[in-house]
Amino acid sequence: MTIHSHHPSSEKVLTIDAQRALVRSERPIGAILVEDGKLSAREIERVLDVQRTQGVRFGDAAVRLGLVTDEEVRYALAKQYDFPHLVADKSGTSGASRELVAAFAPFHPRTEELRALRTQLLIRWYNPDSGRNGLVVTSPESGEGRSYVAANLAIVFSQLGARVLLVDADLRKPRQAQIFGLPSGQGLSTILSGRTEHQATFPVAGLSRLSVLPAGPLPPNPQELLSRPAFAALMKDLQSLYDVVVIDTPPARRYADAQSITFRAGDALVVARKNHTPVEATSKVIRELAGTGARVVGTVINDY
Repeated sequence: MTIHSHHPSSEKVLTIDAQRALVRSERPIGAILVEDGKLSAREIERVLDVQRTQGVRFGDAAVRLGLVTDEEVRYALAKQYDFPHLVADKSGTSGASRELVAAFAPFHPRTEELRALRTQLLIRWYNPDSGRNGLVVTSPESGEGRSYVAANLAIVFSQLGARVLLVDADLRKPRQAQIFGLPSGQGLSTILSGRTEHQATFPVAGLSRLSVLPAGPLPPNPQELLSRPAFAALMKDLQSLYDVVVIDTPPARRYADAQSITFRAGDALVVARKNHTPVEATSKVIRELAGTGARVVGTVINDY
């Protein structure tokens, strides 16, 4: 996964208040492993003996004794440093898709690529003082990884300490409710049609700083709903309530919805699939989005 910038910038990196994410827990790592059912009280004593005699860290001692794995130690450290993530066998996370690699596998190489993308966006895009904290993620066609990128990008921003909202503005074939295991009875479509208020947003269990606004029931008039002043007002409201708003869209070449959404959100990231998306298709989408007055901050080349 790589990002190509269309607007080179010499701006300094604008940081989100990282203190929210870097508060270390007072609980020792041994207590966290016990709470997670990975170690017993008797095993804790064995680990402490090895730690004292060999002068190694607690986690290393537990691994040497074969009581826990390196991965289990890393997850315990993530808890100790308030690094939100999901564990597959924990209650409440079973409905979420394993596509959420940044949540289920925070130490995976793919997640590191997503963090690199986050860093590039902090350099080239994020500027809440200028109203640049809403980002549309779009792609020319379906099957290019757009929803995957949007979901995981929202997660890595939340892990940085930001209050993040992921909006599924794909009112044609939405995926975020399915990816996060959320009910689809209400969402963006019901808000725009006046049937519900902001209660349509759902916090994500285990990822305390992330909320999702699913698409809701499919309406017969998606473009009309997205073109109404109510959508622009909603975007402005949400951008004032959250540090980062990530917006998923329908395929940009198939529907004009992406242009309407980007016009109101202001900035866009275009996702293309390596050896799949024609270069001309990507270029055409970039030109069309730029024609709305929006800023296309870059292109992500997705390889899968």
